[in-house]
Amino acid sequence: MSNYRPVGAADLDHDRESYDGRVLETFVDIAGRLMSIPVQHKKRLAVLRWLVEDFQPGRLYPEEEVNRIISRRHPDFAALRRYLVDDELMQRRRGVYWRTGSVANVGFDPPAWPDQ
Repeated sequence: MSNYRPVGAADLDHDRESYDGRVLETFVDIAGRLMSIPVQHKKRLAVLRWLVEDFQPGRLYPEEEVNRIISRRHPDFAALRRYLVDDELMQRRRGVYWRTGSVANVGFDPPAWPDQ
C-alpha cells in the first residue's frame, strides 16, 4: 500500500497560510505595522494578501482613503497601493479602488450586455 495522497485545495491553502504567517512574523511588528516591504515577489504577495484584508469587500474607496488606510501600516502608501493593483488584489478606475472580485458590477458593462 502506498502512502501517496493527492494534494487538494485545502492542503495548498494551508501551505500558503503557513508560509504567509512566517513571512508576516518577519515583516510585521507587534503593533501591526509593516517594518519593510519585501523585495522578493513571493514574500511581497504574502504581505499584500494581509494588507488587502484592511479593505471591505464590495466597498468603493477614493484614492485618499486608500492612502490613509495603507499609511496606518507603512509610510510608503503609494508603492503598496501600486503593488495591490499590479498584483490584482485591488482594482482601480478613475481614482476609485475596490478589492478584486468583490464588486460584481461597477457600471462598466459592454453595451451589448446582457442581450448577447
